[in-house]
Amino acid sequence: MLQIINFSKSYEGKKAVDNLSLEVKSGDIYGFIGHNGAGKTTTLKAVSGILDFEEGDIIIDGVSIKKDALSCKKKMAYIPDNPDIYEHLTGMEFLKFIGDIYEVEKNERIPCIERFGNEFEMLSALSEPVGTYSHGMKQKLVLMSAFLHKPKLLLLDEPFMGLDPKAAHTLKNLMKEMCSEGSAIFFSTHVLEVAEKLCNKIAVIKGGKLIESGETEKVKGNQSLEDVFLELTRE
Repeated sequence: MLQIINFSKSYEGKKAVDNLSLEVKSGDIYGFIGHNGAGKTTTLKAVSGILDFEEGDIIIDGVSIKKDALSCKKKMAYIPDNPDIYEHLTGMEFLKFIGDIYEVEKNERIPCIERFGNEFEMLSALSEPVGTYSHGMKQKLVLMSAFLHKPKLLLLDEPFMGLDPKAAHTLKNLMKEMCSEGSAIFFSTHVLEVAEKLCNKIAVIKGGKLIESGETEKVKGNQSLEDVFLELTRE
């Protein structure tokens, strides 16, 4: 579903990501971990088509993001760590807007909105302007908007930040359900306990370089993921 091939990105002559290669297959929940500034967000933005790059290539479901970005974007959803939403819209208006962009049939979107609204406990808030929402409510709304159009690839940057425990549990269940139906998820997180339990694969990035990747059980062996991470990233 996602192939990152020898991807590099530089800022002012310094490489933020250096020759990174990674493959995320259908059904994978792939965790991407590393310290702040390691290159996680840069990589996710390049995969989403937001960030241009010169070195390497990124393939989404067989199509290069360089050659046909629009086709790739139709197949994915990307949620940054601090999502911007049109605050003058109500939650429902925002979801309908996303549904229109991704051409979700109206008879399909209403049951989806009701379902995710119930699961994230957001139904009563959807008539309110987004500008009145807390950070956690905005996070729930953008997650609902991503699941609404059933992307083949879901990209998430720190998706559990700001979520209450019940919403985090709901998100984990929806991620598992989505991947059981053949989609793939690639997400960054600092919550190593969640990554260890949720992800079937893990990649560790340090200073822009991929230092470990593969099946979670093989990466961590008999240790906890936290111990392995601290060992791998120790100066």
